[in-house]
Amino acid sequence: MNTPDASPRRLDSWLSRRHGGLLIFFAVFFGLSFLTRVALLVKASHDVTWNPSLLAAFGWGAAYDLGAAAFASLPLAVLLTFLPANFFQRRWARVLAGVFGFGTIYLLLFNAVSEWTFWDEFGVRFNFIAVDYLVYTKEVIGNIRESYNLPAILASVAAGAALLTCAVARSGLPARWLAAEPETLRARLTRGALWFAAALAIGAVLDSGWLPGFKNAFNRELGKNGLWSLFAAFKNNQLEYDRFYPTIGDDEAFRVLHRELARDGSRPLTDNLRDTLRYVRHDGGEQTPNVIQITVESLSAEFLGHFDPASRLTPELDALAAKSLVFENFYATGTRTDRGMEALTLAVPPTPGRSIVKRPKNERMFTLGSVFRARGYDTAFIYGGFGYFDNMNYFFGENGYRVIDRNVVAAADITFANVWGACDEDLFAWTMREADQAAAAGKLFHYFVMTTSNHRPFTFPAGRIDLPSKTSGRAGAVKYTDYAIGKFLREAAGKPWFKHTVFVIVADHCAGSAGKTELPVQNYHIPLLIYAPGGHIAPGQIRTLTSQVDFAPTLLGLLNWSYPSRFFGRDVRQTDPRHARILLGNYQKLGFLNDDDLVVLKPVKQQAQYLYDKASFAMREEPVDPALLELAISYYQTASYLYQHRLYRALTPEEFAKLSAQGAAATAKP
Repeated sequence: MNTPDASPRRLDSWLSRRHGGLLIFFAVFFGLSFLTRVALLVKASHDVTWNPSLLAAFGWGAAYDLGAAAFASLPLAVLLTFLPANFFQRRWARVLAGVFGFGTIYLLLFNAVSEWTFWDEFGVRFNFIAVDYLVYTKEVIGNIRESYNLPAILASVAAGAALLTCAVARSGLPARWLAAEPETLRARLTRGALWFAAALAIGAVLDSGWLPGFKNAFNRELGKNGLWSLFAAFKNNQLEYDRFYPTIGDDEAFRVLHRELARDGSRPLTDNLRDTLRYVRHDGGEQTPNVIQITVESLSAEFLGHFDPASRLTPELDALAAKSLVFENFYATGTRTDRGMEALTLAVPPTPGRSIVKRPKNERMFTLGSVFRARGYDTAFIYGGFGYFDNMNYFFGENGYRVIDRNVVAAADITFANVWGACDEDLFAWTMREADQAAAAGKLFHYFVMTTSNHRPFTFPAGRIDLPSKTSGRAGAVKYTDYAIGKFLREAAGKPWFKHTVFVIVADHCAGSAGKTELPVQNYHIPLLIYAPGGHIAPGQIRTLTSQVDFAPTLLGLLNWSYPSRFFGRDVRQTDPRHARILLGNYQKLGFLNDDDLVVLKPVKQQAQYLYDKASFAMREEPVDPALLELAISYYQTASYLYQHRLYRALTPEEFAKLSAQGAAATAKP
């Protein structure tokens, strides 16, 4: 007969203990997590698949909400355990508890708003990118301040927190908890230890890898909890390939790789199977122009009118394309700037976790710059921002490049800047000065120039283009970068070194990486234009499927260079298009696309294959082809092996000269 009153009495029993406040915390945490998931669902309503998997996503989401709440509650559990027994009997202590409750709700609401903006930018819950952003707080906080009306956001969060705090207070739950009788230290320690053990057990048992592989990646992301994903990303920011991914024997993987690398006609230079060292030969005289490589931040191929006639954002680049060698099917290896740098300099596949640019043991590696320096070139990394971000300065500096960034130029050299760096016009002015000085000294030069203007907050000098700074968003930033490149080339045309220079325009990655599929291939399509005003490289088009890892060997092939190489990439002009492939990934999934067949490798020891429709971008799962799977595994497994064993190293000048002579002799025609 007492059943109707059982639940209220049980709730009162739980609340009438010192640790009863944790129940209120859990209720608020779960409520806000659920509302955040609903809000993200509404925002992604055109991208999700409206089927029962959404219910599964919300179910899994509740499980990860539990894990996140358990971990987040630990500091509160410790505090409630060790506060004096009669602490909440004092009026000021109850007021302090209310202030603490407001602060907690404020932080949870601020996290929800942060998740919204992160989803708006990347289409995912918190991941490795968010971990990196926590490391580089100066740039990130500056970016937020310049991109958003931060005072209005903070005030709105405060107002929302005040309203929710009042609503929780009016429920009567805090009053019932604070009215609890004082407990002995022994009782508090016992319950605190039990709570602590239970929270740790939940965290130890629950694993982010349990989330099933939904067909629609947006549905899967909704099944996550942002804080839990952040903790998981922080813990697993580097993944051991042989532990988490499908493997074959190391020797077999290298045998398959050597067969692939030989498709451009290169010849091994060593009997060591576990080395990619080989000789690349091109007949005829070598060309030695200067090379200025402009790597443009977040420049998707679709922004160029050459690729999408509906676009009007890049008149300069579209005019340049008519005079350049254009790669029609060129794809980035990743979704971050450091991934683009990794592929364009090292010509290696995107190994799982962080890029090599940001990892330890990345010194004195075999890079495009090391090949140029072997020919006597001056090499430099020129960046508009502060190059400590993403470990850029260390990586380039420890691999033989001079570093010019915002730290080393004079204040007068910066006419406009935002938190990410000086505007692209300033960057190109620095580049022009470096080129002038090198040419005056009689030096050949290769410069890796990295832009920043096409990055949120999308601000740039006024009066340059017909779109306003900041408020025009990405469109304005793209058009300004296009303007700055055109201005740079026009000014360079008056320099004595202009016609002896090859200009490369390439993107680091696309503007967006989110998609419905595990690896949305279309979101990796970027432009590559090679412009040679002196006639070193003829204009035209290359339609062969090409990866960023193929850039370095293809460029050197266009210059007709013969050289010892460790690159994973190939000169695509010397490769049968039937054997063309691209390598692409995000932080955990690794892709291998051959024609329209995409193999995806993922933790833990999983693989899948999809038929990719280039017109609609749709993917249909198909049976895994063992031969294609073996190819995919070989590329990624060997790349991870060489990095871990520090075998992807640069050659000394003496080694380079000796191996060049050895290779030339071995491949000489009778």
